[in-house]
Amino acid sequence: MCTMIAQQIPALGSGKTASGWFDVRQANVSYDHPFNLGVEHALNLDFVNEALGPGARVAVELTAESARGLARTILAVLERAEAGGHIVEEPHAHPPHAHAAQAHAPG
Repeated sequence: MCTMIAQQIPALGSGKTASGWFDVRQANVSYDHPFNLGVEHALNLDFVNEALGPGARVAVELTAESARGLARTILAVLERAEAGGHIVEEPHAHPPHAHAAQAHAPG
């Protein structure tokens, strides 16, 4: 049975596909049937830029245990970085990829 549990958030980052890097603008998070992982339900993450079409997508499917471990680890790493004075928030920054334009070029 589908859970229909899903949320979307704006996200600023970069993702890499087989054709190169793209600017991530949204994260979709759901707990539902995965496409590939061999479990009934999984935490499904999609990092996307809808303006660039379906090729600008990085998908990850995790077991609930792995997703919880990842969430704890992300928070721990960010806490250490913040405590060390390494986090400078730049909410309107663009990823500094010299090769990013190549990922957007047709062909």
